[in-house]
Amino acid sequence: MQWYCYVAYFLAGAFLVNAIPHFVNGVSGRPFPTPFASPPGRGLSSPVVNVLWGTLNFAVGYVLVFFVGEFQPRNILHVLAMGAGGLLMAIMSARTFGQRLAGKQ
Repeated sequence: MQWYCYVAYFLAGAFLVNAIPHFVNGVSGRPFPTPFASPPGRGLSSPVVNVLWGTLNFAVGYVLVFFVGEFQPRNILHVLAMGAGGLLMAIMSARTFGQRLAGKQ
């Protein structure tokens, strides 16, 4: 397996985890920060924008998993690469949005 496949799986994990809060907030009808808000990442975007942004993140994650290399869910290195990207994105999101909700940003 080429090295770039592991990078793709890592990024796929990050995109898939990033899709969750945007999609969930969007379908729940709540505004949530996106890169398209003003200011980017701090202002709130509409629920529709969040559904679209979440869906795009899901699509990018899907493409990176299933169209780059041959992802094998029983291969521990493939799963660890994707899990590491997802975990890193989850921690970054928790810290960023936790501070935002606590009023520290």
